Amino acid sequence: MASLTVLSMTAVPDHLRGALTRWLLEVTPQLYVGTISAKVREELWASVSDCIADGVAVLVHPTANEQGFALRTAGTQRRQPVDFDGLLLIAQARATTPESQEIAKP
Repeated sequence: MASLTVLSMTAVPDHLRGALTRWLLEVTPQLYVGTISAKVREELWASVSDCIADGVAVLVHPTANEQGFALRTAGTQRRQPVDFDGLLLIAQARATTPESQEIAKP
């Protein structure tokens, strides 16, 4: 059964963007939406994961859980989805700045 799928990407190759437009509608630059089958979704995600390089990708699709959706991420600089008692949360690493790295002086 086909279901709504949302795919957001940044810094990905143009050939990947072109391939995705065969199945999904690019509503804004690098944000894709469409109603596709689970098989097509899995194949598209495999393609995205294989050639994401330094980019970031997030896939959201419906599933039978409390929130009603599943989330997948790929890429080197991604935020981490964390399961917290069945609730999906996003963990983000703290940014290190010169001020945060200073050693406190007595």
